[in-house]
Amino acid sequence: QIKMAAANSSSCCSSCVSLKDRCPRPQGLVSLLITKVCLFALLFGVVWSITGSECLPGGNLFGIVILFICAVLGGKLVGMIQLPTLPPFPPLLGMLLAGLLLRNVPYITDAVYIDNHWSAALRNIALSIILTRAGLGLDPSALRRLKAVCVRVAIGPCVVEACVIAVVSHFLLGLPWVWGFILGFVLAAVSPAVVVPSMLLLQREGYGVEKGIPTLLMAAGSFDDILAITGFSTCLGIAFSTGSTWMNILKGLLEVVGGVIAGLILGLLLCCIPSKDQEDLVLRRTLMLLGLSIFSVFFSHVIGFAGAGGLCTLVLAFLAALGWKTDKAPVAAMVGRSWDVFQPLLFGLIGAEITIATLSPSTVGLGLACISIGLVIRLLVTFLLVHFGGFNLKEKLFIAVAWLPKATVQAAIGSKALDMAREEGDEALMKFGLDVLTLAVLAILTTAPIGALGIGLAGPRLLGEATTPTSNGIGQEKDNVTIESKL
Repeated sequence: QIKMAAANSSSCCSSCVSLKDRCPRPQGLVSLLITKVCLFALLFGVVWSITGSECLPGGNLFGIVILFICAVLGGKLVGMIQLPTLPPFPPLLGMLLAGLLLRNVPYITDAVYIDNHWSAALRNIALSIILTRAGLGLDPSALRRLKAVCVRVAIGPCVVEACVIAVVSHFLLGLPWVWGFILGFVLAAVSPAVVVPSMLLLQREGYGVEKGIPTLLMAAGSFDDILAITGFSTCLGIAFSTGSTWMNILKGLLEVVGGVIAGLILGLLLCCIPSKDQEDLVLRRTLMLLGLSIFSVFFSHVIGFAGAGGLCTLVLAFLAALGWKTDKAPVAAMVGRSWDVFQPLLFGLIGAEITIATLSPSTVGLGLACISIGLVIRLLVTFLLVHFGGFNLKEKLFIAVAWLPKATVQAAIGSKALDMAREEGDEALMKFGLDVLTLAVLAILTTAPIGALGIGLAGPRLLGEATTPTSNGIGQEKDNVTIESKL
């Protein structure tokens, strides 16, 4: 009986093996596609069983997911546009256009619905991540040696353009003075998302390395953005304050001081907690950093000091980076991954805020005039401020052109005034906020591609090529020595 059972078992196993061999099993790309479709279907089924109609067409969750997917695809499509000897187009343009199309295509607009409260919350989270990255990216050694040319490039064009746009928008668009300065600081910030990749490409080819121009512009760009966000936050606090003008100005100053003090306290906390002997130290530091940054931005709205949250985030991230020293690199990398998720949401949501049918042609035309006047003044001021920096005429022209593109900061703070106006329920303030947002989107659509193309075309023609570029294409040590001696 034992022998018969063994024989039967052997024949059964052999038949199973032969059946397994005859059964076709998908492998490679086909298996990958089937797996992803099954996982997506399973995920949708789980979410649908929990949220119900929210994940169906017309639901809020469905709109956010569709917007995210379309923004990612739009960014990849625009990033694939590659012209010879030119940097690729910024993917953020595709993300912005994807949101704009979803909002303005009939029938699709009704299916892709996103609640205003959810949209504002997601954009505030994206703003928190941007400010955190800016604080982590500040170089203390660069801070100590920033003077002369770099300080002038970081501060001068931003402040002058903000003031010019405030004056022009007051007379052309009828904005109140404080709203004119809000618009001015929104439009005055340069975009690191456009400037930094373009500078790295030129640096890799050895252009401008002898004079340290790529390092100069990348370092000054961070301080330019911080100055614009600080000015914007102060003016925003004044615009939504009640009472006398002097009390509003005092409240704006209190927001600045309070944000800095809160950032110092939280930054010192991050230097001590979590301790270095804990497991998963990088993950815990990242979660603490992002959690405190997002909490600061949202809590400042709750207590009525909206401008303090952004400054608090910048200061706490910078102070935490000082305490972590060389250990900040893995934390910055993890924060960068979170930005990869929220960047499509940010630009897609900004594009989805614009309804073309409701735009006034006069607002668009006058808005473009304001942007153009501000850009011309920015070009002239930048050219004059680098006049005594040891650069020749071609290099001065290139620095002025490279200081034009706008995108990231405009997307992060361009809709903040409109969100606060909606909370107030004031129709007049909502109109001003919509004007600020419209001009921010117009500035992104016009200056981001022009700036990227201008840097790519002007760099090889106006900058001198290094005689001995480094093997890694960066030339950082030589660049730093040159910029230190020049500054």
